[in-house]
Amino acid sequence: MDTTDLRVALFSGNYNYVRDGANQALNRLTDYLLRQGASVRIYSPKVDEPAFEPAGDLVGVPNVPIPGRGEYRIPLGFNADVKRDLAEFRPNIVHVSSPDFTGHAAVRWAKSRGLPILASVHTRFETYPRYYGLAFLEPLAVSILKRFYNRCDALVAPSQSMADVLEEQGMGDDISIWARGVDRDIFDPSRRDMEWRRAEGIGDEDVAIGFLGRLVLEKGLDVFTETTDLLKARGVPHKVLVVGEGPAKGFFAEHCPDAAFVGFQKGADLGRAVASMDMLLNPSITETFGNVTLEAMASGIPVVAARATGSTSLVKDGVTGRLVEPGKAELFADAVEAYIRDAALREAHGRAGEMRSREYSWDAINSAVADAYLRLVSEHGGAKQAVSA
Repeated sequence: MDTTDLRVALFSGNYNYVRDGANQALNRLTDYLLRQGASVRIYSPKVDEPAFEPAGDLVGVPNVPIPGRGEYRIPLGFNADVKRDLAEFRPNIVHVSSPDFTGHAAVRWAKSRGLPILASVHTRFETYPRYYGLAFLEPLAVSILKRFYNRCDALVAPSQSMADVLEEQGMGDDISIWARGVDRDIFDPSRRDMEWRRAEGIGDEDVAIGFLGRLVLEKGLDVFTETTDLLKARGVPHKVLVVGEGPAKGFFAEHCPDAAFVGFQKGADLGRAVASMDMLLNPSITETFGNVTLEAMASGIPVVAARATGSTSLVKDGVTGRLVEPGKAELFADAVEAYIRDAALREAHGRAGEMRSREYSWDAINSAVADAYLRLVSEHGGAKQAVSA
């Protein structure tokens, strides 16, 4: 059996309606599988104006907006059309990427037909409640996730640090690594543009602390702004460059009013924005890999990140950036100030990070998932296919 024999039913809570690191990885995986001759069918909420065109054939599933976060959708499981499409597609493996109602329905559906199930882990869902005053719900979230992942045959995690967390939490005992790649045509030190910086109010002698990603509280915006407040109190000169959009933009702008907000960027414009930072400050603890960290490294800038899943597998402390105890704004400020005061240190760590980023090739990384599919299908009796829904 080889990749051309694979028939993959991929379930995603957000495949293309809002752009994020998780669905970018899933779309790249689908593109890779299709180029290798596999058949792939994606089941996810569909909207009239998605953020980008999907890779592969996308089938809509029932969904409703998330209260208070209407840009996101809650998948509600299967309907007759989804069941009919699955029966016609006849997958021999099911891939679930989010523990939502449709993900649970997909697991039940696959179990009832003896099909192997691979789950990919993209974010620390159990940490989200603490950002909305609901930290007491975290143990319940862990319990729900544990039940979901333990019903799957294998898991893939984006980093060894995340795999270690999953193992410690008892989420499974067959956990392999599906890392992330970086597009070197976009992210490269040569994209730095001093004229563009000037147009955004950042002078040639200014040191720009960058934020990159969705503007949502769970990305650690509180720690970021506390850090810049401390730098101001210390009299440390700096600028802030924010790349991204999201519902917490108002919070960010209120607490960091002097920042340059350049909004959502993509392609060459994104590469220019990242390379034009002087460092990336990434205090988030919700990432399982940290695409933005790798993109910053490829752009030749050092990264100050929380010592948390994802970043600990990418950032070599004191070599390519700094790892800081999560939530400790004082320590983040210390690390950032050191880079602001020492241009040679910034440049040295940026160069080291760029060299390390060269290890991440998308096709090589995605081939690991194809290998996991083939192993699981083989363990479940070869190219067995579902024949009914």
